[in-house]
Amino acid sequence: MLSELVANLGLGFSMAVTPVNLVYCLVGVFLGTLIGILPGLGPIATIAMLLPVSYGLDPLAALILIAGVYYGAQYGGSTTAILVNMPGEASSVVTCLDGYQMARKGRAGAALSISAMGSFVAGTVGTLLLAAFAVPLGKVALSFGPAEYFSLMVLGMIAAVVLAKGSVLKAIGMILVGIVLGLVGLDINAGTPRFSFDIPELADGINTGIIALAMFGIGDIIVNLERQDKREIFAKSVSGLWLTATEFVRAVPAVLRGTGLGSMLGVLPGGGATLSSFAAYSLEKKISKNPQEFGHGAIEGVAGPEAANNAAAQTSFIPLLTLGLPSNAVMALMVSAMTIHQIQPGPQVMTNNPSLFWGLIASMWVGNLMLVILNLPLIGLWIKMLSVPYRLLYPAILLFCCIGTYSLSNSPFDAALTAVLGVLGYLFAKLDCETAPLLLGFVLGPMMEESLRRALLVSRGDPSILVTRPISATILLIALLLLALMVAPRLRKQRDRAFAES
Repeated sequence: MLSELVANLGLGFSMAVTPVNLVYCLVGVFLGTLIGILPGLGPIATIAMLLPVSYGLDPLAALILIAGVYYGAQYGGSTTAILVNMPGEASSVVTCLDGYQMARKGRAGAALSISAMGSFVAGTVGTLLLAAFAVPLGKVALSFGPAEYFSLMVLGMIAAVVLAKGSVLKAIGMILVGIVLGLVGLDINAGTPRFSFDIPELADGINTGIIALAMFGIGDIIVNLERQDKREIFAKSVSGLWLTATEFVRAVPAVLRGTGLGSMLGVLPGGGATLSSFAAYSLEKKISKNPQEFGHGAIEGVAGPEAANNAAAQTSFIPLLTLGLPSNAVMALMVSAMTIHQIQPGPQVMTNNPSLFWGLIASMWVGNLMLVILNLPLIGLWIKMLSVPYRLLYPAILLFCCIGTYSLSNSPFDAALTAVLGVLGYLFAKLDCETAPLLLGFVLGPMMEESLRRALLVSRGDPSILVTRPISATILLIALLLLALMVAPRLRKQRDRAFAES
C-alpha cells in the first residue's frame, strides 16, 4: 500500500515538475492570489473566464492552472482581510476579526506569516489525504452503477442544502432553479430540444461558464457598486514577519486543529473552505482559555481559520476525482474543464489516465510551496494593488467577463444571455439567495437525470432498484437522516411557538 502510494506520487511529481506545468502552476497560483486580494472577482468567475483559454492547453496543464486559481484565492483573501479589514474571499471573512486587529497593533507581518505558513501546512496535509484516500475510494466507486450515482448526487444536493448559509428553503429553491436551467437543451435520450422556446442558440443548452460569469461576476459587480469605497490600509509596508515565542506556541496547535477540521469538512458536498473557516474560528474560541481576546487580535483566530480553509480547498478534490461528485461551485466548474478535454470525472481518471490524476495531486503541493514563496516577498505589490480605486476595477472586470462569455462560442447571444442572467444574479443577492447551490444544481441536475434514466433502463422501469441495491439504499438513508436532522429543530421551534401562542 505504502510502496504503491510512493510510486504514484513519484509519477505525479515527474509530471508536475516539467517546465510547462510549473509555469502554468505559477500562473494559476499568482492569478488566484491576485483575484483573492481584489474584492469583486472571485475564483468562480475567474475560472469561468479561463475555461475558453483551457481549450488549447494540454489537459493536465489546464487542470493545474484552474486548481491553482482556486487554492491560490484562499491565500489572497487573507491578505485583504488582515490589511484592509475586507475579505477578498468569503472564506476569509472570519480572518478579518482578529487579523485586522493584529495589523492595528503593528503585528500585520506576524498575521500574514502565520496565515501563509498555516495555509502551507494545511495544504500539504490536504494533498497527502487526497493521495492516500484516492485509491481505496476509487476502488469503491468502480462498483457504483447508475442507481448508486443517482443516490450519491441526491445526497450531494441535500448536503449542500443542509450546509448552506441562510434560509434552507431558499437554498432548495436555488438548487431547483439550477436543475431547470441545466435541463435546457437536447433530451439525452430522444435528442430533441426541450425548454429552448424555439430559440436555436438554446438547443445545445446553457454553458456552465455563462451561469458562473453571470451569477458570480456581473451579479457581484452590481452588488459591490452599491457599497461605499472606504478602505483603510493600516500597513503601507509590512515588517516583523517573525512570530514571537508566545505567538508561535499559541498558533501551532490552532493550525493543527484547523487542518484536521478543514480536511473533514472539505470532503462534504456543500462544505468547502467557507464553512471550514467559520467552524475553525468557533472551535478556537470555544476551547480557548481566554475567549475574550477573540476579536481583539488573538493569533489563534487567524491561524485556525486560515489552515482550515486551505485544507478544505485541497480535500474538496477528493469526491470529484474519486467519485465524480463536485462538492462546491468551483468543483462544478472543474467538471466542465474536464469535460472540455473529454475526461469523465470519477474513478476512471485514475485507471485510464494515471499520469494526469497523480500529476494534478502532486501539483497542489508544488503550488502551495509557490504560494508561500510568492506571498510574503510580494506583500508590497499586494498593498499597491489594494490602493486601486474600485471605479477603475469594475469596468475592467466587466470587460473580462464579456470577453470570456463571447469567447465560449463566439456568439453575441451568449453575451446577451449572460447580461440577463447577471441581473437575475443581482436580484438573487438582494433577496439573500445564495447562488452556489444554483451552480451545483445546474451541473448535477443533468447528471442525476442521466443516472436515473440508465437505472430505470436496467430495471425495465422499476424504480425499486434505487432501494433494493444495498449501496444505493444506504446513501439514500443517509440523505434522509440529513433531512431529518435539518427539519427536526425547525419543527420543534414551530411546536414551541404554537404552544406559546396558545
